[in-house]
Amino acid sequence: MVEKKRILLVDDEPSIVKMVSKRLEVEGFEVLTAYDGHAGLLAAQSQQPDLIILDLMLPKMNGYEVCRLLKFDQKSQHIPIILFTARAQEKDEQLGNECGADAYVRKPFKSEELLGKVRSLLPSSATPEVSHGA
Repeated sequence: MVEKKRILLVDDEPSIVKMVSKRLEVEGFEVLTAYDGHAGLLAAQSQQPDLIILDLMLPKMNGYEVCRLLKFDQKSQHIPIILFTARAQEKDEQLGNECGADAYVRKPFKSEELLGKVRSLLPSSATPEVSHGA
């Protein structure tokens, strides 16, 4: 059996965590969660997920700081990070790129957009096979 790919979702809004987690689980991913930046950083370092979906506006440590620290660390720099935020200014996305983020998804979002980014950042062998009929 193929091992499920693990995604760490870091967001301080429980309703978003619940909705996104359910959608990812339906797609065949294992979802780890954290509700603040510090917990997200620790979870990323200890759990070594295959991908991280990271909100920017978080308690204890913002998403830019978490992203920068993870991308600076040799043990976690390979993990793709999607910044997931309501901050829609061009400068916010530029800051995300500067701290090493691999993609940027604005809230409100379409789940297919988020799933598309997830699939594009995971190696093709890493995405669960989902039959859509032929």
